[in-house]
Amino acid sequence: MAGGAREVLTLQLGHFAGFVGAHWWNQQDAALGRATEDEESPGELCPDVLYRTGRTLHGQETYTPRLILMDLKGSLNTLKEEGSLYRDRQLEAAVAWQGKLTTHREEAQPKNPNLQDLLSAEGVRSSDGSWRAKLIQSIQNGKESSIRVWSDFLRVHLHPRSICVIQKYNHDGETGRLEAFGQGESVLKEPRYLEELEDRLHFYVEECDYLQGFQILCDLHDGFSGVGAKTAELLQDEYSGRGVLTWGLLPGPYSPGEPQKNIYRLLNTAFGLVHLTGYSSFVCPLSLGGNLGLRPKPPVNFPYLHYDATLPLHCSAILATALDTVTVPYRLRSSMVTMARLADVLSFSGKKVVTAEAIIPFPLARGQSLPDVLMQLGEATPWASLSACGDSAGRRCFAQSVVLRGIERASHTSKLNPGTPLPSALHACASGEEVLAQYLQQQHPRGLSSSHLLLTPCKVAPPYPHFFSSFSQKAMDGPPKGTAVQSIPVFGALRSTSSLQRTLGDLAEELSRLDLRRWASFMDAGVEQDDMEEMLQELHSLAQCYQEGDSLSN
Repeated sequence: MAGGAREVLTLQLGHFAGFVGAHWWNQQDAALGRATEDEESPGELCPDVLYRTGRTLHGQETYTPRLILMDLKGSLNTLKEEGSLYRDRQLEAAVAWQGKLTTHREEAQPKNPNLQDLLSAEGVRSSDGSWRAKLIQSIQNGKESSIRVWSDFLRVHLHPRSICVIQKYNHDGETGRLEAFGQGESVLKEPRYLEELEDRLHFYVEECDYLQGFQILCDLHDGFSGVGAKTAELLQDEYSGRGVLTWGLLPGPYSPGEPQKNIYRLLNTAFGLVHLTGYSSFVCPLSLGGNLGLRPKPPVNFPYLHYDATLPLHCSAILATALDTVTVPYRLRSSMVTMARLADVLSFSGKKVVTAEAIIPFPLARGQSLPDVLMQLGEATPWASLSACGDSAGRRCFAQSVVLRGIERASHTSKLNPGTPLPSALHACASGEEVLAQYLQQQHPRGLSSSHLLLTPCKVAPPYPHFFSSFSQKAMDGPPKGTAVQSIPVFGALRSTSSLQRTLGDLAEELSRLDLRRWASFMDAGVEQDDMEEMLQELHSLAQCYQEGDSLSN
């Protein structure tokens, strides 16, 4: 462990969280590969925040995510629960036991035939001792829809203590599903799963020197919302004072023709949000669905992306890219911003829910400067909402944390010749940091803003989907035609805004109109009528924290 790294432990809870997490770790792995190549790397981000060093029983050095991942039976496909870096558990048992040995095997999961030539998760150590990932072929057109599980495209090795499978519930099929919040809570009330989670937490936490906290990627739409709530409660009880940042994940648009599934999604989301805010430093919903409630809305539009909102592979890639950007402040080598400090800035006065917004990719065309692009954006709201909270244009921003990454230093300030009339005040700024800070001040003069400007772009190497428009590739001075985009500039923001008053209030109103007698199966899973009434009251109270008149000064 590198001295001074402020470690973070990541927890992924649920299958869509697995999709987002697979892209997230692939992006971290691609960034590690870049750092080992001959090209100069800015070295702005510290990978030891997210990764841990180790050694196999054969003496091989490893560098794996500091990760605990929970999913259901049948969700791993061909990925072994114990991973492949360390010696097989069955082999160890055979060596230890000298008596007669009988082996019972389940039928192996067949490999996805469309992905045979697609992925290689192998990592090799180069002569200088650094990790170098083997090249991966691009996901070809027609193969993306065949990817059903996140393990199909995960390219990194995981530690044997990372994956925890909840065997009592099935990933596929019509029965034995983890559908309701109460079911999820009950999972971590069972000694078997609670002790397993506690053991894994202790394993990772005890080897940390400067643990700053935990980031939870948690499905909100199904029973994993209950698993997440109990996990956050456990973290608050056992590791009080550490940051706990929860990213509540919802897949893309849903079908209006599935009423039970949609009602369950609504109830799980509401119970999850309320309980998670009680135990987290903040909660940020992440979705491209456009709406937390039951009224269908079009998926989020990105001018420079041609993505398919029905594919989890696409939606999760976009959310992972945003996540990789907005989490920058507590992963920098030089910054003193911790997870807890970031949460304090955004979630004062009970505002424990924040929104995420992004521009993916940031449209800096060849020959343009940062002041040029920001001036063109003007007072419009060019960033897309990633929290299913609607457009924040015209809404009060109480506080925000903004990251702009992947802009070359030569483009940070105006390129106008001396004596040329300045098109805007931004063109007079002496540094890129000053340009960004002044732009944010113009946009939200009453809000508290913090910002970071990085040279490091966001890595989108295969198996990241190839869904960039021809204009975006041209604007980014992208690679030659026919080759995949490797990295992009991204603008990302976490915000506390008054739009949440309406979003949370509307969610409570929809729930209050439900006839719960029609959904007795949800209540039978462990939720009482009193729990429902208390949740609605807390949701209304949470919404009131975002009234327009609220500010730091009152």
